[in-house]
Amino acid sequence: MICPKCQSSNVNTQIINEVTLKTAHHSIIWWLLIGWWWVPVKWIFFTVPALIFKLFGHKKQRAVNRQKTMCVCQQCGYSWRIR
Repeated sequence: MICPKCQSSNVNTQIINEVTLKTAHHSIIWWLLIGWWWVPVKWIFFTVPALIFKLFGHKKQRAVNRQKTMCVCQQCGYSWRIR
């Protein structure tokens, strides 16, 4: 492998793992059919249990892993991504 900037062959290749959190949401169909009346009813009649569940309930998030391959030139420090 050759560096595109300085044309050196002293290049290291690394696999980098990126972790991001993805939040789950309700779809527009849920909001049109159920959400528009359920959310106000829940907060009016079930305020205390809803607050407790909101504070201590599970978070609707999941981890998403993405791997990408990067090259780093040891001479000039230039880095680029291999596709």
